[in-house]
Amino acid sequence: MKAAWMAGAALATVIMAAIPDARAGGGSFTLTSPDIAAGKTMAAAQVFNGFGCSGGNISPALAWSGAPEGTKSFALLMHDPDAPTGSGWWHWVVYDIPAGTTSLPAGAGDPHKKLMPAGAAQGRTDFGTAGYGGPCPPPGKPHHYYLRLYALKVAKLDVPADATAALIGFSVNAAAIGKAELMGLYGR
Repeated sequence: MKAAWMAGAALATVIMAAIPDARAGGGSFTLTSPDIAAGKTMAAAQVFNGFGCSGGNISPALAWSGAPEGTKSFALLMHDPDAPTGSGWWHWVVYDIPAGTTSLPAGAGDPHKKLMPAGAAQGRTDFGTAGYGGPCPPPGKPHHYYLRLYALKVAKLDVPADATAALIGFSVNAAAIGKAELMGLYGR
């Protein structure tokens, strides 16, 4: 069992190493937000409303540019690697974002508002539902919230509608040709 896990971890490392990272000078693919300043504390508007937190739970507005040539779709994954679960916490999973899209408005993570571009799908997060779930770490040191936008070489991911965030993440990494990242902090 341990050998199988080690082989899987090695494959994930190889896949991740093959994805150009805009932060490392691999290109001009960038992800920005008027709602999240890189490396700064996230606003109450983005914080989850539940589990002892009382935020607005509004997904941030996002914009991107410089996608690699050959991009056929995008995927957006928001993850907290500091969550005390052993595997972090998936806060937002969006895939099949059409290649012509260059932004998402604030609140697009609420499936009831229908602000996602046609064809985009929101996967199930670790909150157990599809859509955005904001930061709400246990009291203590601030956690890191990584929003990673992947440029994909496929127009659609071949995943079931009820796929876990981990399965979607695996499929995203296998199809990625570029990655842009934005990280915010939140603690209580």
